[in-house]
Amino acid sequence: MTNWTVNCSILYTDLPLLERPAAAAADGFAAVEFWWPWPVAVPADRDVDAFVRAVEEAGVRLTGLNFFAGDMPAGDRGVVSWPARARELLDNIPVVAAIGERLGCRAFNALYGNRLDGVEAKEQDELALESLTACARGVEGTVLLEPVSGAPRYPLLTADDAVAVLDRLGEAPNVGLLADFYHLAVNGDDVPAVIRRHAARIAHVQIADAPGRGAPGQGTLPLRQWIDDVRAAGYDGHVSLEYRFEGPGAFDWLPRDQRAGGTT
Repeated sequence: MTNWTVNCSILYTDLPLLERPAAAAADGFAAVEFWWPWPVAVPADRDVDAFVRAVEEAGVRLTGLNFFAGDMPAGDRGVVSWPARARELLDNIPVVAAIGERLGCRAFNALYGNRLDGVEAKEQDELALESLTACARGVEGTVLLEPVSGAPRYPLLTADDAVAVLDRLGEAPNVGLLADFYHLAVNGDDVPAVIRRHAARIAHVQIADAPGRGAPGQGTLPLRQWIDDVRAAGYDGHVSLEYRFEGPGAFDWLPRDQRAGGTT
Protein backbone atom coordinates (compact mmCIF):
# COMPACT_ATOMS: atom_id res chain seq x y z
CA MET A 1 0.00 0.00 0.00
CA THR A 2 1.30 3.45 -0.92
CA ASN A 3 2.02 5.84 1.93
CA TRP A 4 0.71 9.20 0.79
CA THR A 5 1.68 12.61 2.10
CA VAL A 6 -0.01 15.91 1.20
CA ASN A 7 1.99 18.99 0.31
CA CYS A 8 0.16 21.67 2.26
CA SER A 9 2.01 24.53 0.59
CA ILE A 10 0.40 23.89 -2.80
CA LEU A 11 -2.87 22.28 -1.64
CA TYR A 12 -5.47 23.73 0.76
CA THR A 13 -4.39 27.20 -0.31
CA ASP A 14 -7.86 28.55 0.48
CA LEU A 15 -7.06 28.00 4.17
CA PRO A 16 -4.58 29.75 6.44
CA LEU A 17 -1.37 27.77 6.52
CA LEU A 18 -1.73 26.65 10.13
CA GLU A 19 -5.19 25.18 9.42
CA ARG A 20 -3.97 22.96 6.61
CA PRO A 21 -2.57 20.02 8.62
CA ALA A 22 -5.95 19.59 10.31
CA ALA A 23 -7.69 19.79 6.94
CA ALA A 24 -5.44 17.02 5.61
CA ALA A 25 -6.25 14.91 8.66
CA ALA A 26 -9.96 15.54 8.15
CA ASP A 27 -9.59 14.27 4.57
CA GLY A 28 -8.14 11.01 5.88
CA PHE A 29 -4.40 11.59 5.47
CA ALA A 30 -1.80 10.73 8.09
CA ALA A 31 1.13 12.73 6.73
CA VAL A 32 1.88 16.20 5.37
CA GLU A 33 4.83 18.13 3.99
CA PHE A 34 5.57 21.81 3.44
CA TRP A 35 7.80 24.11 1.50
CA TRP A 36 9.51 26.59 3.82
CA PRO A 37 6.50 28.17 5.55
CA TRP A 38 7.92 31.68 6.11
CA PRO A 39 9.28 34.52 3.93
CA VAL A 40 12.46 34.73 6.04
CA ALA A 41 15.17 32.21 6.81
CA VAL A 42 14.88 32.59 10.58
CA PRO A 43 11.29 33.15 11.74
CA ALA A 44 10.36 34.17 15.26
CA ASP A 45 10.31 31.38 17.84
CA ARG A 46 6.59 31.93 18.43
CA ASP A 47 5.90 31.35 14.72
CA VAL A 48 7.89 28.13 14.72
CA ASP A 49 6.09 27.00 17.85
CA ALA A 50 2.72 27.71 16.25
CA PHE A 51 3.65 25.67 13.18
CA VAL A 52 4.85 22.73 15.25
CA ARG A 53 1.72 22.87 17.38
CA ALA A 54 -0.54 22.91 14.30
CA VAL A 55 1.05 19.72 12.97
CA GLU A 56 1.03 18.00 16.36
CA GLU A 57 -2.57 18.91 17.16
CA ALA A 58 -3.71 17.68 13.74
CA GLY A 59 -2.27 14.27 14.58
CA VAL A 60 -0.35 13.99 11.33
CA ARG A 61 3.32 13.29 10.65
CA LEU A 62 5.56 15.84 8.95
CA THR A 63 7.38 13.88 6.24
CA GLY A 64 9.09 16.68 4.34
CA LEU A 65 10.24 20.27 4.76
CA ASN A 66 12.12 22.62 2.46
CA PHE A 67 15.05 24.70 3.49
CA PHE A 68 14.56 28.45 3.02
CA ALA A 69 14.31 29.05 -0.73
CA GLY A 70 14.02 32.82 -1.11
CA ASP A 71 10.89 34.48 -2.51
CA MET A 72 9.22 31.58 -4.32
CA PRO A 73 6.19 33.60 -5.59
CA ALA A 74 8.62 36.08 -7.14
CA GLY A 75 10.50 33.31 -8.95
CA ASP A 76 13.31 32.40 -6.56
CA ARG A 77 14.05 28.67 -6.48
CA GLY A 78 16.44 28.25 -3.63
CA VAL A 79 19.55 29.90 -2.21
CA VAL A 80 21.93 26.92 -2.15
CA SER A 81 24.01 28.39 -5.01
CA TRP A 82 23.35 32.12 -4.35
CA PRO A 83 26.49 33.80 -2.97
CA ALA A 84 24.75 36.89 -1.61
CA ARG A 85 22.38 34.75 0.45
CA ALA A 86 24.75 32.07 1.71
CA ARG A 87 24.59 33.43 5.24
CA GLU A 88 20.80 33.15 5.26
CA LEU A 89 20.98 29.49 4.37
CA LEU A 90 23.55 28.78 7.06
CA ASP A 91 21.33 30.54 9.60
CA ASN A 92 18.34 28.56 8.35
CA ILE A 93 19.89 25.12 8.80
CA PRO A 94 19.58 24.90 12.61
CA VAL A 95 15.97 26.11 12.41
CA VAL A 96 15.14 23.37 9.90
CA ALA A 97 16.97 20.82 12.05
CA ALA A 98 15.07 21.84 15.17
CA ILE A 99 11.69 21.55 13.44
CA GLY A 100 12.72 18.17 12.08
CA GLU A 101 13.71 17.01 15.54
CA ARG A 102 10.48 18.20 17.15
CA LEU A 103 8.20 16.67 14.51
CA GLY A 104 10.19 13.59 13.50
CA CYS A 105 10.75 14.85 9.95
CA ARG A 106 13.73 13.27 8.19
CA ALA A 107 13.50 14.60 4.61
CA PHE A 108 14.64 18.13 3.75
CA ASN A 109 14.52 19.64 0.26
CA ALA A 110 17.36 22.02 -0.65
CA LEU A 111 16.39 23.85 -3.83
CA TYR A 112 19.53 24.57 -5.85
CA GLY A 113 18.78 28.12 -6.95
CA ASN A 114 18.60 29.94 -10.29
CA ARG A 115 21.53 31.06 -12.37
CA LEU A 116 22.40 34.68 -11.56
CA ASP A 117 23.46 37.60 -13.69
CA GLY A 118 27.02 38.62 -12.99
CA VAL A 119 27.99 35.39 -11.23
CA GLU A 120 29.92 32.62 -12.96
CA ALA A 121 28.16 29.25 -13.05
CA LYS A 122 31.32 27.63 -11.68
CA GLU A 123 31.22 29.90 -8.63
CA GLN A 124 27.59 29.01 -8.01
CA ASP A 125 28.26 25.31 -8.38
CA GLU A 126 31.19 25.37 -5.97
CA LEU A 127 29.10 27.24 -3.42
CA ALA A 128 26.29 24.72 -3.90
CA LEU A 129 28.60 21.87 -2.90
CA GLU A 130 29.62 23.74 0.24
CA SER A 131 26.01 24.62 1.06
CA LEU A 132 24.68 21.11 0.51
CA THR A 133 27.46 19.69 2.64
CA ALA A 134 26.53 22.11 5.42
CA CYS A 135 22.88 21.11 5.10
CA ALA A 136 23.76 17.41 5.27
CA ARG A 137 25.92 17.92 8.34
CA GLY A 138 23.33 20.08 10.03
CA VAL A 139 20.21 17.90 9.95
CA GLU A 140 19.27 14.43 11.13
CA GLY A 141 17.83 12.98 7.97
CA THR A 142 18.22 13.14 4.20
CA VAL A 143 18.91 16.28 2.19
CA LEU A 144 17.04 16.14 -1.12
CA LEU A 145 18.05 17.66 -4.44
CA GLU A 146 15.30 18.26 -6.98
CA PRO A 147 15.11 18.89 -10.72
CA VAL A 148 12.51 21.60 -11.33
CA SER A 149 10.42 22.72 -14.32
CA GLY A 150 8.93 26.11 -15.09
CA ALA A 151 12.00 28.05 -13.90
CA PRO A 152 14.07 29.01 -16.97
CA ARG A 153 17.21 29.85 -14.99
CA TYR A 154 17.18 26.78 -12.74
CA PRO A 155 20.06 24.56 -13.93
CA LEU A 156 18.90 21.14 -12.68
CA LEU A 157 16.32 19.96 -15.20
CA THR A 158 16.81 16.19 -15.30
CA ALA A 159 17.57 13.45 -12.84
CA ASP A 160 21.03 13.14 -14.36
CA ASP A 161 21.66 16.83 -13.63
CA ALA A 162 20.83 16.35 -9.96
CA VAL A 163 22.67 13.06 -9.60
CA ALA A 164 25.81 14.65 -11.07
CA VAL A 165 25.74 17.15 -8.19
CA LEU A 166 25.10 14.38 -5.67
CA ASP A 167 28.07 12.49 -7.06
CA ARG A 168 30.30 15.52 -6.52
CA LEU A 169 29.37 15.49 -2.83
CA GLY A 170 31.46 12.36 -2.47
CA GLU A 171 31.03 10.54 0.80
CA ALA A 172 28.05 12.49 2.16
CA PRO A 173 25.78 9.64 3.29
CA ASN A 174 22.51 11.51 3.75
CA VAL A 175 21.79 13.11 0.39
CA GLY A 176 19.40 11.85 -2.27
CA LEU A 177 17.34 12.58 -5.34
CA LEU A 178 13.86 14.05 -5.06
CA ALA A 179 12.09 12.51 -8.03
CA ASP A 180 9.12 14.70 -8.82
CA PHE A 181 7.55 12.80 -11.68
CA TYR A 182 5.74 15.91 -12.92
CA HIS A 183 8.86 18.07 -13.16
CA LEU A 184 10.86 15.26 -14.76
CA ALA A 185 8.20 14.51 -17.37
CA VAL A 186 7.59 18.17 -18.24
CA ASN A 187 11.33 18.66 -18.72
CA GLY A 188 11.45 15.74 -21.14
CA ASP A 189 13.09 13.18 -18.88
CA ASP A 190 12.27 9.51 -19.45
CA VAL A 191 10.75 8.70 -16.06
CA PRO A 192 10.85 4.88 -16.39
CA ALA A 193 14.52 5.15 -17.38
CA VAL A 194 15.17 7.46 -14.41
CA ILE A 195 13.66 4.85 -12.11
CA ARG A 196 15.75 2.07 -13.63
CA ARG A 197 18.97 4.08 -13.63
CA HIS A 198 18.70 5.94 -10.33
CA ALA A 199 16.45 3.86 -8.10
CA ALA A 200 19.11 3.63 -5.42
CA ARG A 201 19.39 7.43 -5.31
CA ILE A 202 15.67 8.22 -5.10
CA ALA A 203 14.95 9.36 -1.55
CA HIS A 204 11.57 11.03 -2.05
CA VAL A 205 8.81 11.01 -4.69
CA GLN A 206 6.32 13.71 -5.59
CA ILE A 207 3.55 13.58 -8.19
CA ALA A 208 1.24 15.76 -10.24
CA ASP A 209 -0.33 15.15 -13.62
CA ALA A 210 0.59 16.89 -16.85
CA PRO A 211 -0.25 19.02 -18.60
CA GLY A 212 -1.44 21.47 -15.97
CA ARG A 213 0.12 20.17 -12.73
CA GLY A 214 -3.28 18.89 -11.66
CA ALA A 215 -4.52 15.86 -9.75
CA PRO A 216 -3.80 12.35 -11.03
CA GLY A 217 -6.21 11.59 -13.86
CA GLN A 218 -6.49 15.20 -15.01
CA GLY A 219 -3.63 14.77 -17.46
CA THR A 220 -1.91 12.01 -19.38
CA LEU A 221 0.95 10.82 -17.18
CA PRO A 222 0.88 7.13 -16.13
CA LEU A 223 1.47 8.04 -12.50
CA ARG A 224 0.11 4.81 -11.02
CA GLN A 225 2.47 2.77 -13.19
CA TRP A 226 5.45 4.92 -12.25
CA ILE A 227 4.62 4.60 -8.56
CA ASP A 228 4.40 0.82 -8.97
CA ASP A 229 7.73 0.87 -10.82
CA VAL A 230 9.59 2.87 -8.21
CA ARG A 231 8.21 0.72 -5.42
CA ALA A 232 9.23 -2.43 -7.27
CA ALA A 233 12.71 -0.92 -7.58
CA GLY A 234 12.94 -0.68 -3.79
CA TYR A 235 11.54 2.73 -2.87
CA ASP A 236 9.46 2.41 0.31
CA GLY A 237 9.01 6.06 1.30
CA HIS A 238 6.04 8.38 1.05
CA VAL A 239 4.61 9.63 -2.23
CA SER A 240 3.78 13.31 -2.01
CA LEU A 241 0.69 14.82 -3.59
CA GLU A 242 2.13 18.09 -4.87
CA TYR A 243 -0.42 19.33 -7.36
CA ARG A 244 -2.68 22.32 -7.84
CA PHE A 245 -6.40 22.04 -7.29
CA GLU A 246 -9.00 24.71 -6.62
CA GLY A 247 -12.27 23.99 -4.84
CA PRO A 248 -13.68 20.75 -3.43
CA GLY A 249 -12.84 17.30 -4.73
CA ALA A 250 -9.05 17.54 -4.72
CA PHE A 251 -8.74 13.91 -3.62
CA ASP A 252 -11.76 12.29 -5.27
CA TRP A 253 -9.39 10.12 -7.33
CA LEU A 254 -8.05 8.44 -4.17
CA PRO A 255 -10.44 6.32 -2.07
CA ARG A 256 -10.58 7.59 1.49
CA ASP A 257 -9.64 4.24 2.99
CA GLN A 258 -6.33 4.37 1.10
CA ARG A 259 -5.27 7.89 2.06
CA ALA A 260 -3.57 7.08 5.37
CA GLY A 261 -1.45 4.42 3.69
CA GLY A 262 0.09 1.51 5.50
CA THR A 263 2.05 3.41 8.15
CA THR A 264 2.15 6.76 9.86
